[in-house]
Amino acid sequence: MTETTHTQTPPPGGGAKPRSPEFRLAADALHGLRQDLLHDAFAYRPLGRMSVDGPLTRRLPGRMREYAAWTPHAVITVAALFTLLMAGVDSDAAAALLCPLAVLPILLTMLRPVGAFWLSMAATPVSQVFGSSGDGYPWLPASFACHLTVLTVVAIRTRPRTAAYMWALTAAYGFVADVILGPSYYYGDDTAPMLVFSALILLVVAVWHTRRQARQEVTAQQTVTAHERSRRTLLEERTTIARELHDVVAHHMSVVAIQAEAAPYRVENPPPELEKAFATIRENAVAALTELRRVLGVVRAEDYQAPDAPQPTLADLDALLANVRDAGLSVEKAVTGAVRELPPGVELSAYRIVQEALSNSLRHAPGASARVEIGYVLGGLGLRIVNGPPPAPALVNPPRHPTTTPDGGLRPPPSMGAGHGITGMRERVSMLNGEMTAGRTEDGGYEVAVFLPVTTTAEDGS
Repeated sequence: MTETTHTQTPPPGGGAKPRSPEFRLAADALHGLRQDLLHDAFAYRPLGRMSVDGPLTRRLPGRMREYAAWTPHAVITVAALFTLLMAGVDSDAAAALLCPLAVLPILLTMLRPVGAFWLSMAATPVSQVFGSSGDGYPWLPASFACHLTVLTVVAIRTRPRTAAYMWALTAAYGFVADVILGPSYYYGDDTAPMLVFSALILLVVAVWHTRRQARQEVTAQQTVTAHERSRRTLLEERTTIARELHDVVAHHMSVVAIQAEAAPYRVENPPPELEKAFATIRENAVAALTELRRVLGVVRAEDYQAPDAPQPTLADLDALLANVRDAGLSVEKAVTGAVRELPPGVELSAYRIVQEALSNSLRHAPGASARVEIGYVLGGLGLRIVNGPPPAPALVNPPRHPTTTPDGGLRPPPSMGAGHGITGMRERVSMLNGEMTAGRTEDGGYEVAVFLPVTTTAEDGS
């Protein structure tokens, strides 16, 4: 029969016994008390001015708004004056001592809030010694008002945990004063009212802190969500542009491959070096076209359907304008300069910019008139799409008008506030190294002005 020997492994940490949950809770409480009320208790923390962006303060004139920013300081000063009057009534003989003890802690909350609490705690027994014994115990009326004000201001300026520690220390002082020094056992005249009033006030302050923190968290989350939505919109627009430009680039690469393959047959007895060069050109063109299709497959959405018709150009603009007129927008077109054929990428981007600008006019200015100006100038193409103010602003929100599809049809409006239109136009202009401005006009309409540079080449290709 085998004898089994059991060995007990000592706990880590040199044999230290595990602490009970109660002990850890008390240790955490003492650590928090030391961190909130003892560490840097008299650190300089001046009270900042109040924000004047509220619903009431923003309506004040300029000078009054500057004064309104000092409202918290004025309220604390008024409270200090109120306790000063109470201290003067308490005792005429000791007024020179009681008045500063009732006023200084309140004023100190504007500079050193935690230090003001300790000063108020220290001033309470001193005021009791030199004040009239029949006025109250363990708080004189002035000390009662002073300490209650200090608790409120410090709780507002710190956090709910600090307020809980201050209330606990206040209760401990009242208990010690009543049991050891007071004329009655356990509760004196002012301890219970002090604890009840201070608990109610600190509870209200704690709820206010919680609501403000929740509001700040919601605001921060909304900011992050808006930023992520903007990034997603930008990526979606870039993906759309990449899909649209694929047809243009693929067409050119296909032409290069076909011409490189047919070129040797146009020359009688071409040298082997020329045949090899054209074969290399064709192989590179086919490889580039294959890679381009592979990249398009990555950026293409799952529900993407390739268009049946070729990508539109400025020659298809009249059909787009006719479709927009059928949707209810009165629009006219003006062309200046010598009309010429532009690179396919510029033609496509110009068409899409006009299309999106008119779609925005349908959504945000229903019933207004619009004008599309196209200028063929030396070195580029100028676009200007402007619409007037909506005759019925009540119809603007929510948007009920459709937008145009790439083939000139109509589609349901996007979600409110998506911001895809301006983002997409800016991406197209930036891709072509162009310039764009968009903003309100003086009459309440909206204007989009774009310049797309076009590199001119000589006939010999130089």
